Amino acid sequence: MNVHLSLLMLAVCVFGQELPSSPHGCTEGSCYPATGNLLIGRAVNLTATSTCGLNGPERYCIVSHLQQPEKCFECNSQHPYDPNVHSNSHRIENVIYLTDSNRVNTWWQSVHGQESVSIRLNLEAEFHFTHLIMKFKTFRPAALVIERSADFGRTWRPYRYYASNCTRTFPSIPANGLHHINDIICEERYSDIEPSTNGEVIYKVLDPAIPVKDPYSLDIQDLLRITNLRINFTKLNTLGDDLLDRRPEVLQKYYYAIYELVVRGSCFCYGHASECAPVPGVNAREIGMIHGRCVCKHNTEGLNCERCRNFHHDLPWRPAEAENPHTCRECNCNGHADHCHFDMAVYMATGNVTGGVCDDCLHNTMGRNCETCKPFYYQDPNRDVRDPRVCISCDCDPVGSLEGGVCDTHTNFEMGMIAGQCRCKVNVKGTRCDDCKEGYYGLSQNDPLGCQPCNCDPRGIIVMGAPCDQISGDCSCKRYVTGRYCNQCLPEYWGLSNDLAGCRPCDCDFGGAFNNRCMMETGQCDCRRHLIGRQCSDVQPGYFCAPLDFYKYEAEDATGHSPPDVRTVHREHTLSHMVTWTGPGFSRVKDGAGLVFTIDNIPYPMEYDIMIRYEPEVCEYGENMMFFIKYKIYLSLHVLSCSMCSYRYIQMPRPFCFEPSNRYVVTIRFQRHGATHRHLTAFILIDSLVLIPKYMELPGFQGNTPESEQRQEEMIRYMCLDSFMITPMPALAEMCSKLICSISSIIHDGALPCECDPQGSLSGECDVVGGQCRCKPNVIGRRCDQCAPGTYGFGVSGCTACDCHSDGSLSHQCDPVTGQCQCRQGATGRQCSDCQPGQWGFPSCTPCQCNGHADLCDPRTGECRGCRDFTAGHLCERCMDTFFGNPALGSGQHCRPCPCPNNPNSDNFNALSCQVDHTSDQIMCNCKQGYMGLRCDQCAPGYYGNPEQPGGQCFPCECNGNIDTQDPESCDPRTGECIKCLYHTDGPSCAQCQIGYYGNALAHDCRRCTCVTAGTLQSACSDGHCDCDRQTGACLCREHVVGHNCDQCAPNYWNFGQDQGCEPCNCNSQHALGTHCNMFTGQCHCHSGFGGKQCTECELFHWGDPREQCHECNCNPEGTEIAQCDRLTGACECREGAAGLQCNQCARGFTGIFPKCIQCHPCFQLWDDALCQIRRDLDHIQSRVQEILKGGITPGAGDARIKELEGKLKQVKDLIITMSFGVSHQLLYYILRTSCMCFRAEIALTDGRLMAMGQELNTTAETDRALRHTLDNMEKELRDLNTTLLVSLTDQFEKVKQYYQESLQAEMKCNASVFGPMSPVEESNKTRARTEDLLDEIENSINRNVAAHNKSLSDLQKQAHDLHKQVNQLSDQVSIPDVCPDSQCGGAGCHDNQGNHVCGGVGCSGTVGTSVAALNDTRNVTDSLNTASKELQKVSKKLQDIAAMTQKLKNQTINTLEKANKLSKELKESNKNLTEFIEKIKNFLTEEGADPESIEKVAQEVLSITLPLNRTVLDKMIAQIKESLSNISNIEGIVNQTTLHTTKVKELLDAAKEAKRRAEEVKDMTNITKEALKASGKAIEKAQAALKEAHNNLNSTRNATAEVQNLGTCKFTGFTYFL
Repeated sequence: MNVHLSLLMLAVCVFGQELPSSPHGCTEGSCYPATGNLLIGRAVNLTATSTCGLNGPERYCIVSHLQQPEKCFECNSQHPYDPNVHSNSHRIENVIYLTDSNRVNTWWQSVHGQESVSIRLNLEAEFHFTHLIMKFKTFRPAALVIERSADFGRTWRPYRYYASNCTRTFPSIPANGLHHINDIICEERYSDIEPSTNGEVIYKVLDPAIPVKDPYSLDIQDLLRITNLRINFTKLNTLGDDLLDRRPEVLQKYYYAIYELVVRGSCFCYGHASECAPVPGVNAREIGMIHGRCVCKHNTEGLNCERCRNFHHDLPWRPAEAENPHTCRECNCNGHADHCHFDMAVYMATGNVTGGVCDDCLHNTMGRNCETCKPFYYQDPNRDVRDPRVCISCDCDPVGSLEGGVCDTHTNFEMGMIAGQCRCKVNVKGTRCDDCKEGYYGLSQNDPLGCQPCNCDPRGIIVMGAPCDQISGDCSCKRYVTGRYCNQCLPEYWGLSNDLAGCRPCDCDFGGAFNNRCMMETGQCDCRRHLIGRQCSDVQPGYFCAPLDFYKYEAEDATGHSPPDVRTVHREHTLSHMVTWTGPGFSRVKDGAGLVFTIDNIPYPMEYDIMIRYEPEVCEYGENMMFFIKYKIYLSLHVLSCSMCSYRYIQMPRPFCFEPSNRYVVTIRFQRHGATHRHLTAFILIDSLVLIPKYMELPGFQGNTPESEQRQEEMIRYMCLDSFMITPMPALAEMCSKLICSISSIIHDGALPCECDPQGSLSGECDVVGGQCRCKPNVIGRRCDQCAPGTYGFGVSGCTACDCHSDGSLSHQCDPVTGQCQCRQGATGRQCSDCQPGQWGFPSCTPCQCNGHADLCDPRTGECRGCRDFTAGHLCERCMDTFFGNPALGSGQHCRPCPCPNNPNSDNFNALSCQVDHTSDQIMCNCKQGYMGLRCDQCAPGYYGNPEQPGGQCFPCECNGNIDTQDPESCDPRTGECIKCLYHTDGPSCAQCQIGYYGNALAHDCRRCTCVTAGTLQSACSDGHCDCDRQTGACLCREHVVGHNCDQCAPNYWNFGQDQGCEPCNCNSQHALGTHCNMFTGQCHCHSGFGGKQCTECELFHWGDPREQCHECNCNPEGTEIAQCDRLTGACECREGAAGLQCNQCARGFTGIFPKCIQCHPCFQLWDDALCQIRRDLDHIQSRVQEILKGGITPGAGDARIKELEGKLKQVKDLIITMSFGVSHQLLYYILRTSCMCFRAEIALTDGRLMAMGQELNTTAETDRALRHTLDNMEKELRDLNTTLLVSLTDQFEKVKQYYQESLQAEMKCNASVFGPMSPVEESNKTRARTEDLLDEIENSINRNVAAHNKSLSDLQKQAHDLHKQVNQLSDQVSIPDVCPDSQCGGAGCHDNQGNHVCGGVGCSGTVGTSVAALNDTRNVTDSLNTASKELQKVSKKLQDIAAMTQKLKNQTINTLEKANKLSKELKESNKNLTEFIEKIKNFLTEEGADPESIEKVAQEVLSITLPLNRTVLDKMIAQIKESLSNISNIEGIVNQTTLHTTKVKELLDAAKEAKRRAEEVKDMTNITKEALKASGKAIEKAQAALKEAHNNLNSTRNATAEVQNLGTCKFTGFTYFL
């Protein structure tokens, strides 16, 4: 009975365990489906690789019943288990439930002796697997592996390994315990051989001992998710007898047998379902079965809710979380779509706001939310976006629209979009894009731009209206524009532009161009030869236009008809006479004689007027000076008679037609009119015969066109033809020049070459009109190819004036080649201006006076030439140099050689000259440079040699300028070796610096070596001075000492000044900022927290192991005895009342805010003791609680009671077991009832005790929280105190750092006083440079002033020259003709015997005389101004020298004063900074917190401050200063001398001011002279006006007289033609 009761209770317990838990609800986030045994309902999915008795009955034995007689049984699993028929079937499905319907245990059993056996569960979907429980009937396996699959068995991963010996069984699997929730480890606690039955193996996927931060993470979800579970048994647990006996009977008791297998889990829904339903296709519906298909929520779907439901893809699908269900959100498709999908790119682009993309949008919509219309549709702004009719078809012309008629889908003003607006092609316009834009034509669908551009040239079209026809594209052109695109000019037009007419006329020169057509782009006309310019109106350089009188034939070149009666007369060109002829002169033709001209160079066939230019030799009043001119051309005879006195030219009455390539001979005979016989004294001067073309016959002048008439009118208006009738030709009007060039271009088919003679002309260019080349002096001719009359020697320099002497020559003309004049008797020389040999003083020649030592003398000065007998002088009156004596005629002496020491012609003569000292009667030699002595037989100081020997010489001592050449002992007089070298130089040639000096000895730049003795090798120093490199000044440094002056240790070395040099720093590589250290103290620069000389210790006020890390003490100065904490623990030594690691809190028993801590009342001690006792009790309770939680039992007094209860439970169990031995049911019921009542009492008592203990634990927890709160407050106060302390210490440290920075700045200032860009040396260089620039500016200014004065003088000279020319012209016009015979003043037409004009002279009161006097005055003023200018330049030079001296002295004084002031200022500043620094240190030392450690730290920082120079250098500098001061003995004298110099400077300055005043007076005189010249000019202008009026009156009178004479005497006698 007891046994049955026990089985009943056990069955009830098992049944309760198998029931699935009730469905969970959904929290605010994820949902929790019900959990249960996943094996229930899945017997068909559970398999085993080994099952006993499947193929027939098998024998097996057991171990636990060895004491019973029956120990072996039969297993037959051919049929499923049935408690009544097949009770010995042990298939794998028996493990789902512990017992059968009869409460009898069932189990699965493997084949005995087989070790590798596996059990596999295949699930129809994904499930959450939480834990596994296996209850074994036999021994538990010695080794097994639990595996899982999440892909329906394709891949497997292990969960956990179990083995009795993990190291030996699974050596590659760690067995050191679980550290992470997903670690794969091996455990040994479930693999022991005991118990032999009912042993369990429990596996939990999420071990409670490992906290899980995020149970919804992917890793945790992946760990829980399974589709298959497999348990691999790999080793059997045995008693060891199988190793000794391998009989089958022994192995029959070793096999795997499981009573019950529990796979705890739930359907896997990612938190989106609270219940699950059967999977389609699974028909099992057992009670407690956990189904695999989730009943999804949160808008999800799928077997495991693994995706969002349709049309809910606006957010990414995610597993639900505790506080966020991650509900799938419906897509927003504005009612135009039924499907959508999630796009991660869209989701990220929207900032994780929305990611849904609608699919298959309806109603002509498109877009992610179907929010826009499709192409060729647009959104109706009056309809809602969700309206099915919101999209309207576009109304765009597909021909002119983009993309075949697409319009704007919606309105967006920012993007320039308007709903329904058509997008036209580039060249199309209109609402429907059906018109071409202005400037375009030909709308076409195939044209990507819609319309073609008109391509009208904007310069050639009419601005008003469309530029072209929109259909044909023809452009509307301006007046002078043509072409389809209006891009061409009409013929004879060019320069397409924006002008109103479009193009401009070519305006080609009618003569320079072949026609009036030109290039449209440039307007360039088609020019004739050598004509340039756009209009062909300019002449190419080197070419010219022929004037109308170009074809002139000089009478001098003609042949005389009666040679004896025709003579050539050359006339000179003078400035005082106007040239009224051409060529060299005239042909003087006698009455009745004639000339024959030959013409063979006609360029153009046309008529030419024949004109003769002449001058009358004399016109006598009362005599009829009329000549018949008979000229014959070929067979024609023309006779003309006219007066020869009225005009200077005569034109034949009719023209003659000349043709090219023909030779014409023109014969002209001159005869007095009305005379029957020849007059022997009647002559006429013929200049030339000229052919004037009849230009009216040329193109451009013919016809009645406006242009031809205008040119004819301009020729007459500007008197262009009249300008070529007389000589000289007046200045042509610009219009005349243009017309003449055009005429010449037609006649000669272009321009003519200048052909300037390269010897006689200044350049290859000539005048544009006329072709006159620019001739050199005294050269004439159009081509500058002949000398003017009165000159000779045509060559590269022109021609030279004959300058025949008027007293010695017969004529002014000379030989044109040699220039030899025709001399009178007694004259000689080219100019006939010299006396005969042996005479001088032409024309009063006298014999030469040369004291009998010369035969010839200078013909002008009488200076003797070729003095003999070693004489010299103007009259050979003295001895030549190197000779002495008295060579004067009659003295009886001769010139003898100077004995210095030998004769002048010997190789031992060293004098320049000599003379006799009459007092001593000695010969005194004037020695050459380098010689001295009475006979110049010694070398002078600074020279060496052996001059006393024959051939000996004295040479300069080669000492490179480093000796005193006046000192006889400066160099050896024999060898030349330098002895007394100056400027600290040395050597046989003074070419190097002395020992202890360096620099460039050749430039006098040897300076003392500046080596620091403490850093220089001792062997290189003596008496405080050291030797250095003589070129660079580099010193010889000791070991590890560097610097140009050996003044510092090498990097990473210190201890400067030692005999062995500098020592290495040896700074710790880990704790030092670098490998360098202080040069004098060796202190390395340590990282924060480290100290010691080499940074191998912790810094002061730090603690810790310096090999690892040093920490700052941070001891509160108000709470500690000393600032240094314990160097090992960091604990500060606190004062009474202070506590804490850093002594920054009030100690226990004290109250208040630190540092104002006040001792508590004595009663505090009593309460403190009570609190301490409570804390000890709490600690004891906490330890007991930890023991209970750890061991699972309650230690202490409760153990006995629990054991007693366990004993009673055992009695109950025994009773149940002995039920089958005949104990009555009533007795059993009584015993159980009694025991239950006892149990109830004990349970109630135990429950009360547990409740009391729970209350006590709650009270203890509250007390613990209060105490922890108090501790937190105290920690906060401690942190605040630490912060305050840190700020205080930081301020002190910042002060020290500031002092250090100020020290560094002081060091830099000291360095800057010697080196650097702002040092006095550099400032001195800059001042010197500025002074030089200032001097250059002053010099340039003075030079400019001088140049300006010179220019003014040149202008005055030029004005005087121009005035002279004007006066000469006035003289020609004013002189009265009727006084020629008797007056010396002459006049116009008056000539001397040689034919020269005579006008004006000495004593004449005419304009010429007055002008000559004015000219002389002007010249005198000019000479005065030149003299004043020279004096001004001298004064200016002196002023410059004085200014330079003054400025130099001033600069030196200013520099000295500035240096003194600067040094004084720096010294005061340094003293001030030092005083402030000392005061700050003093204040720091007197502060309350200045403990010994702080004082030591500040002292170390002060000692680490380095001075710019060491003591040795300072001592040396002080000694030098003292030495310099001692050398300055006469300070008062120097001051007085400076005062004298200042006085001299002031005097020079006054003199300069006086010179400046004189210069200003000279300038005033110049201005007065200019004013006088201006007044003279005005008077001359008035005189010219009066003379001009008189001249006009005179011309009027002459014209009237000529008209009367012509009426009375001029008549034609007829023309006769001979065949």
